[in-house]
Amino acid sequence: MAFLATAPARAQSKPYDDLLVKYVDEKYEDCLFKAERYTQSDKTKKDPLPYLYMSMCLYEMSKIPKYQEMDDYKKADRDALKWAEKYRKKDKNMEFFHNYEDYWAELNTMAQESGMNLYEAGPKEMSKAKRYFESMTRYYPENPGAWLMLALTEYQSNLVREGDEDLKKYRAALDGAGSIGSLPPDQQKLMKNALIHYADYLNGKGNSSGARAALELGKDFFMDDPEFKGAYNSLH
Repeated sequence: MAFLATAPARAQSKPYDDLLVKYVDEKYEDCLFKAERYTQSDKTKKDPLPYLYMSMCLYEMSKIPKYQEMDDYKKADRDALKWAEKYRKKDKNMEFFHNYEDYWAELNTMAQESGMNLYEAGPKEMSKAKRYFESMTRYYPENPGAWLMLALTEYQSNLVREGDEDLKKYRAALDGAGSIGSLPPDQQKLMKNALIHYADYLNGKGNSSGARAALELGKDFFMDDPEFKGAYNSLH
Protein backbone atom coordinates (compact mmCIF):
# COMPACT_ATOMS: atom_id res chain seq x y z
CA MET A 1 0.00 0.00 0.00
CA ALA A 2 1.98 2.97 -1.29
CA PHE A 3 -0.72 5.50 -1.95
CA LEU A 4 -2.56 7.70 0.50
CA ALA A 5 -3.98 11.14 0.16
CA THR A 6 -5.98 13.53 2.18
CA ALA A 7 -8.31 15.73 0.19
CA PRO A 8 -10.93 18.38 0.91
CA ALA A 9 -14.48 17.09 0.97
CA ARG A 10 -16.16 20.13 -0.54
CA ALA A 11 -18.33 18.13 -2.93
CA GLN A 12 -19.14 15.39 -0.47
CA SER A 13 -21.49 14.99 2.43
CA LYS A 14 -18.68 13.66 4.65
CA PRO A 15 -14.88 13.24 4.59
CA TYR A 16 -14.87 9.41 5.02
CA ASP A 17 -12.22 9.36 7.69
CA ASP A 18 -13.69 6.04 8.83
CA LEU A 19 -12.75 4.48 5.49
CA LEU A 20 -9.31 6.05 5.58
CA VAL A 21 -8.61 4.59 9.04
CA LYS A 22 -9.65 1.08 8.02
CA TYR A 23 -7.63 1.32 4.82
CA VAL A 24 -4.51 2.54 6.62
CA ASP A 25 -4.92 -0.27 9.18
CA GLU A 26 -5.08 -2.72 6.24
CA LYS A 27 -8.56 -3.86 7.25
CA TYR A 28 -9.47 -4.04 3.59
CA GLU A 29 -12.51 -6.27 3.82
CA ASP A 30 -14.08 -4.14 6.56
CA CYS A 31 -13.30 -1.02 4.57
CA LEU A 32 -14.81 -2.61 1.47
CA PHE A 33 -18.08 -3.50 3.17
CA LYS A 34 -18.42 -0.05 4.72
CA ALA A 35 -17.59 1.72 1.47
CA GLU A 36 -20.13 -0.40 -0.40
CA ARG A 37 -22.84 0.65 2.04
CA TYR A 38 -22.05 4.27 1.28
CA THR A 39 -22.38 3.61 -2.46
CA GLN A 40 -25.85 2.17 -1.81
CA SER A 41 -27.16 4.90 0.48
CA ASP A 42 -29.27 7.67 -1.02
CA LYS A 43 -27.38 10.19 1.10
CA THR A 44 -23.90 9.24 -0.07
CA LYS A 45 -24.19 7.32 -3.35
CA LYS A 46 -23.21 10.39 -5.36
CA ASP A 47 -19.99 10.94 -3.40
CA PRO A 48 -16.86 9.84 -5.30
CA LEU A 49 -14.56 8.66 -2.52
CA PRO A 50 -16.45 5.52 -1.41
CA TYR A 51 -16.10 4.21 -4.97
CA LEU A 52 -12.39 4.97 -4.91
CA TYR A 53 -11.96 3.14 -1.60
CA MET A 54 -13.79 0.16 -3.10
CA SER A 55 -11.25 0.12 -5.92
CA MET A 56 -8.21 0.59 -3.67
CA CYS A 57 -9.29 -2.11 -1.22
CA LEU A 58 -9.97 -4.63 -3.96
CA TYR A 59 -6.62 -3.87 -5.57
CA GLU A 60 -4.79 -4.51 -2.30
CA MET A 61 -6.81 -7.68 -1.70
CA SER A 62 -5.91 -8.95 -5.17
CA LYS A 63 -2.29 -9.19 -4.01
CA ILE A 64 -2.99 -11.15 -0.81
CA PRO A 65 -3.01 -14.99 -1.07
CA LYS A 66 -5.83 -15.37 1.45
CA TYR A 67 -8.19 -13.40 -0.75
CA GLN A 68 -6.88 -14.90 -3.97
CA GLU A 69 -8.17 -18.27 -2.75
CA MET A 70 -11.66 -16.97 -1.93
CA ASP A 71 -14.36 -17.20 -4.60
CA ASP A 72 -15.65 -13.72 -3.78
CA TYR A 73 -12.28 -12.13 -4.52
CA LYS A 74 -10.74 -14.25 -7.27
CA LYS A 75 -11.38 -11.40 -9.69
CA ALA A 76 -10.49 -8.63 -7.27
CA ASP A 77 -8.06 -7.09 -9.76
CA ARG A 78 -10.74 -6.76 -12.43
CA ASP A 79 -13.24 -5.55 -9.85
CA ALA A 80 -10.75 -2.89 -8.76
CA LEU A 81 -10.79 -1.59 -12.33
CA LYS A 82 -14.58 -1.60 -12.47
CA TRP A 83 -14.88 0.42 -9.28
CA ALA A 84 -12.23 2.82 -10.57
CA GLU A 85 -14.47 3.39 -13.59
CA LYS A 86 -17.44 4.07 -11.31
CA TYR A 87 -15.34 6.46 -9.24
CA ARG A 88 -14.29 8.48 -12.30
CA LYS A 89 -17.93 8.88 -13.31
CA LYS A 90 -18.69 10.36 -9.89
CA ASP A 91 -15.62 12.62 -9.78
CA LYS A 92 -16.57 14.43 -12.99
CA ASN A 93 -14.67 17.57 -12.07
CA MET A 94 -11.60 15.57 -10.98
CA GLU A 95 -11.74 17.15 -7.51
CA PHE A 96 -9.92 14.21 -5.93
CA PHE A 97 -8.39 12.40 -8.89
CA HIS A 98 -4.93 13.97 -8.89
CA ASN A 99 -4.50 13.39 -5.15
CA TYR A 100 -4.17 9.68 -5.92
CA GLU A 101 -1.62 9.62 -8.75
CA ASP A 102 0.41 6.92 -6.95
CA TYR A 103 -2.62 4.67 -6.98
CA TRP A 104 -3.37 5.30 -10.63
CA ALA A 105 0.23 4.43 -11.47
CA GLU A 106 -0.04 1.09 -9.65
CA LEU A 107 -3.47 0.31 -11.08
CA ASN A 108 -2.30 1.24 -14.59
CA THR A 109 0.75 -0.98 -14.24
CA MET A 110 -1.34 -3.97 -13.22
CA ALA A 111 -3.91 -3.39 -15.96
CA GLN A 112 -1.45 -2.77 -18.77
CA GLU A 113 0.71 -5.78 -17.88
CA SER A 114 -2.35 -8.03 -17.77
CA GLY A 115 -3.75 -6.58 -20.98
CA MET A 116 -0.43 -6.75 -22.81
CA ASN A 117 0.16 -10.37 -21.81
CA LEU A 118 -3.27 -11.29 -23.14
CA TYR A 119 -2.74 -9.30 -26.35
CA GLU A 120 0.56 -11.04 -27.01
CA ALA A 121 -1.04 -14.44 -26.31
CA GLY A 122 -2.93 -14.12 -29.58
CA PRO A 123 -6.47 -14.05 -31.01
CA LYS A 124 -8.07 -16.36 -28.45
CA GLU A 125 -7.27 -13.91 -25.65
CA MET A 126 -7.98 -10.70 -27.57
CA SER A 127 -11.42 -10.07 -26.07
CA LYS A 128 -9.94 -10.33 -22.56
CA ALA A 129 -7.13 -7.96 -23.49
CA LYS A 130 -9.69 -5.53 -24.85
CA ARG A 131 -11.51 -5.45 -21.50
CA TYR A 132 -8.37 -4.34 -19.66
CA PHE A 133 -7.53 -1.53 -22.05
CA GLU A 134 -11.14 -0.44 -22.32
CA SER A 135 -11.32 -0.18 -18.54
CA MET A 136 -8.15 1.91 -18.48
CA THR A 137 -9.64 4.41 -20.91
CA ARG A 138 -12.72 4.73 -18.73
CA TYR A 139 -11.05 5.57 -15.45
CA TYR A 140 -8.09 7.41 -17.02
CA PRO A 141 -9.09 8.65 -20.50
CA GLU A 142 -6.07 10.97 -20.59
CA ASN A 143 -3.79 7.92 -21.02
CA PRO A 144 -2.96 7.76 -24.78
CA GLY A 145 -1.29 4.33 -24.75
CA ALA A 146 -4.45 2.76 -23.37
CA TRP A 147 -6.45 4.13 -26.30
CA LEU A 148 -3.87 2.89 -28.80
CA MET A 149 -3.86 -0.61 -27.34
CA LEU A 150 -7.66 -0.62 -27.20
CA ALA A 151 -7.74 0.30 -30.89
CA LEU A 152 -5.29 -2.51 -31.67
CA THR A 153 -7.39 -5.11 -29.85
CA GLU A 154 -10.36 -3.91 -31.89
CA TYR A 155 -8.48 -4.10 -35.18
CA GLN A 156 -7.30 -7.58 -34.27
CA SER A 157 -10.93 -8.51 -33.58
CA ASN A 158 -12.13 -7.11 -36.93
CA LEU A 159 -13.88 -4.22 -35.17
CA VAL A 160 -12.52 -1.71 -37.66
CA ARG A 161 -14.99 1.12 -37.07
CA GLU A 162 -14.45 0.95 -33.31
CA GLY A 163 -10.69 0.81 -33.85
CA ASP A 164 -10.77 3.89 -36.06
CA GLU A 165 -12.76 5.82 -33.45
CA ASP A 166 -10.43 4.87 -30.62
CA LEU A 167 -7.37 5.68 -32.73
CA LYS A 168 -8.74 9.21 -32.97
CA LYS A 169 -9.11 9.29 -29.18
CA TYR A 170 -5.52 8.09 -28.85
CA ARG A 171 -4.30 10.98 -30.96
CA ALA A 172 -6.44 13.44 -29.01
CA ALA A 173 -5.10 12.12 -25.69
CA LEU A 174 -1.52 12.37 -26.94
CA ASP A 175 -2.14 15.92 -28.13
CA GLY A 176 -3.63 16.71 -24.73
CA ALA A 177 -0.54 15.41 -22.97
CA GLY A 178 1.69 17.66 -25.07
CA SER A 179 4.35 15.04 -25.64
CA ILE A 180 5.30 11.52 -24.66
CA GLY A 181 7.87 13.00 -22.30
CA SER A 182 5.09 14.72 -20.34
CA LEU A 183 3.43 11.41 -19.48
CA PRO A 184 3.94 9.70 -16.10
CA PRO A 185 6.48 6.84 -16.19
CA ASP A 186 3.85 4.08 -16.20
CA GLN A 187 2.09 5.69 -19.17
CA GLN A 188 5.39 6.16 -21.00
CA LYS A 189 6.07 2.44 -20.66
CA LEU A 190 2.65 1.64 -22.10
CA MET A 191 3.22 4.09 -24.96
CA LYS A 192 6.52 2.44 -25.82
CA ASN A 193 4.96 -1.02 -26.00
CA ALA A 194 1.87 0.28 -27.79
CA LEU A 195 3.94 1.99 -30.49
CA ILE A 196 5.95 -1.19 -31.06
CA HIS A 197 2.77 -3.25 -31.44
CA TYR A 198 1.12 -0.60 -33.61
CA ALA A 199 4.12 -0.54 -35.93
CA ASP A 200 4.12 -4.32 -36.08
CA TYR A 201 0.40 -4.30 -36.92
CA LEU A 202 0.81 -1.70 -39.67
CA ASN A 203 3.84 -3.44 -41.13
CA GLY A 204 1.92 -6.72 -41.19
CA LYS A 205 -0.76 -4.95 -43.23
CA GLY A 206 1.84 -3.83 -45.75
CA ASN A 207 1.94 -0.25 -44.47
CA SER A 208 5.66 0.01 -43.77
CA SER A 209 5.66 3.82 -44.06
CA GLY A 210 2.93 4.04 -41.42
CA ALA A 211 4.89 1.66 -39.21
CA ARG A 212 7.98 3.84 -39.49
CA ALA A 213 5.95 6.95 -38.73
CA ALA A 214 4.52 5.32 -35.60
CA LEU A 215 7.98 4.55 -34.26
CA GLU A 216 9.26 8.02 -35.14
CA LEU A 217 6.90 9.35 -32.46
CA GLY A 218 8.87 7.49 -29.83
CA LYS A 219 12.36 7.88 -31.24
CA ASP A 220 13.35 10.79 -29.01
CA PHE A 221 12.18 9.01 -25.87
CA PHE A 222 12.77 5.28 -26.23
CA MET A 223 15.88 4.63 -28.31
CA ASP A 224 17.77 3.62 -25.18
CA ASP A 225 15.33 0.73 -24.80
CA PRO A 226 16.68 -2.36 -26.65
CA GLU A 227 13.23 -3.61 -27.71
CA PHE A 228 12.20 -0.26 -29.15
CA LYS A 229 15.57 0.27 -30.81
CA GLY A 230 15.37 -3.19 -32.39
CA ALA A 231 11.89 -2.51 -33.75
CA TYR A 232 12.99 0.90 -35.06
CA ASN A 233 16.12 -0.39 -36.75
CA SER A 234 14.26 -3.28 -38.37
CA LEU A 235 12.13 -0.78 -40.30
CA HIS A 236 14.86 1.69 -41.25
